[in-house]
Amino acid sequence: MGRKAMDPRKSNPPPTPFFLLFSLFSLAASHQHHPLDPLTPFEQTQVHTIVKSLYQNVTFHYVGLDDPDKAAVLSWLSSPQTSQVPDRQAFVIARADSQSHEIVVNLATQQVVTDKVYDGYGYPILTFEEQTAASQLPRTYAPFLASIEKRGLVLDQVFCGSSTVGWYGNESSKRVVALMCYYINGTINFYMRPIEGITFTVDLDEMKIIGYRDRVVLPVPKADGTDYREAAQKSTFDNHLKGITISQPDGPSFTVEGHTVRWANWEFHVAFDMRSGPVISLVSIYDHNEDEYRRVMYRGFISELFVPYMDLTEEWYYRTFMDAGENGFGQSAVPLQPLRDCPENAMFLDGYFTAQDGTPVTEVRPDVSLVLRMVSTVANYDYVIDWEFKQTGTIKVTAGLTGLLAVRGSIYTHKDQIMQEEYGTLLAENVLGPHHDHFISFHLDLDVDGETNSFVKAKLQRRESDAKIHLGSGATEILVTNPNKRTKVGNDIGYRLIPRTVASRLLANDDYPQKRGAFTKYNVWVTPYNRSEKWAGGLFVDQSHGDDNLATWSLRDREIEKEDIVLWYTLGFHHVPCSEDFPIMPTLTNGFELKPTNFFDYNPMLKFKPPKQVPRASNCTSPMNILPQ
Repeated sequence: MGRKAMDPRKSNPPPTPFFLLFSLFSLAASHQHHPLDPLTPFEQTQVHTIVKSLYQNVTFHYVGLDDPDKAAVLSWLSSPQTSQVPDRQAFVIARADSQSHEIVVNLATQQVVTDKVYDGYGYPILTFEEQTAASQLPRTYAPFLASIEKRGLVLDQVFCGSSTVGWYGNESSKRVVALMCYYINGTINFYMRPIEGITFTVDLDEMKIIGYRDRVVLPVPKADGTDYREAAQKSTFDNHLKGITISQPDGPSFTVEGHTVRWANWEFHVAFDMRSGPVISLVSIYDHNEDEYRRVMYRGFISELFVPYMDLTEEWYYRTFMDAGENGFGQSAVPLQPLRDCPENAMFLDGYFTAQDGTPVTEVRPDVSLVLRMVSTVANYDYVIDWEFKQTGTIKVTAGLTGLLAVRGSIYTHKDQIMQEEYGTLLAENVLGPHHDHFISFHLDLDVDGETNSFVKAKLQRRESDAKIHLGSGATEILVTNPNKRTKVGNDIGYRLIPRTVASRLLANDDYPQKRGAFTKYNVWVTPYNRSEKWAGGLFVDQSHGDDNLATWSLRDREIEKEDIVLWYTLGFHHVPCSEDFPIMPTLTNGFELKPTNFFDYNPMLKFKPPKQVPRASNCTSPMNILPQ
């Protein structure tokens, strides 16, 4: 989270970040562009050439589609044959001469529309290249070499990775990262062998170490028992599970045209963004009674992830990460493996992001559902994000956390030795797992049968300040309605947010990490649509001061009744590590549903035929069967 280490689980650039069930597909680059299509590799190369013509020494930190005007997109959508397609423009965040530039490039005219120097607090997404360069600096740094020798470690078995440093009230003007080091010797799982007590500070613009402290020598945790690979286990047990095969003899039930997916009664557009990952747009559901598609959501995506560690020791207190704005949740996507991450007959879709030098990089009656999945590996954690579309009209979003814990070395070998607060759980000899949280903020621009919507929290709410909700504080109905549309019996049509498990922030309002992650103060926020308000933690997140984020925007207390509104939902995990998380975690899951509420006049499943069953031999006579799901 918020830091980069070359994970041994991903040695090659990821080619397939997300998938759709049930067939193989590769994205065609030749179709006519939809206004919300992501940039193609050819367009990214155009952007690279144009921006490089402005600045000789430039690094690219974000390149993506500059969001077209929403009204223009909806106008084109209503009459694509007669309406003008909005101009395709790229939005670029680049660094040149130690300054951050916000650049808009018109791809049709190949001209720079705007080039603005950002002079506020915070810095852009870190690139993989600069983090890798920073992690190599300790190898030739004399004080560090002395520290390694003092600990009796072998230098070529030491590995370092970078970490963002947050903000703690200082007026820092340098773009810096901290370095954390690990001992690989005897295991692939270096995260379980931290070298504690050492603090580095690296100036990324100068690419040099500007601060170093070796505070204390602590035992390096043992390598025994840390290798999670199946081949490394001394013995494995056979649970006698039989194989499962998923088959569609008649082919997939969905179609993909460009980036538009159609399945059952759903239609939506899917794109890929190097900061947020999958972007789901123009979600519409077919109403058989009305014989038309009705829009549910204009756009949905992960806006930010906030991961504060609750460890106050000198080498850990600053580890409060914002993974989308600091590392790029999308550019951290990893390839999905058939039969492990997804069914054998899954459909894979490519996504593209830009490297530091600007060149594109390639990275997929029974209630049947369609799933869009992406896995993003941010340092030690794997995030599994599923968008599931059900024929009932429900959209189910699930976030799974797995991977490797970030652990702290300690002097303890048994819990009975601990006589003071250590901010974590003793997992193995000399290994502490710090307590920490994960918060994922979703930007949900619901357009329930049109843009004019209202927000209902048990009763109608008129302003932003009325719509902030601490879930778990009492019975609350969270509903977005269209007051201009009603069912036959007079109910306002709507969609309801149904959270799964609620986790609220633990930090105080005046904690510096909480100021930066202030969007976690409430589980639910509602704001009027604003094209510039996409990222809950602000556009420039690294070392930001919390003065440009969702909490700040909402202070304007704007009207939200009968407006084009955005619902922001933050789901959370309080992670208190336990022995079963060592050396590799099982998956923790949480999520939410967007469920139709008086959107239809009856249960839409009544109109659907069940999928055709393929006959197969069976000698089963029991009235009860257990079937694979």
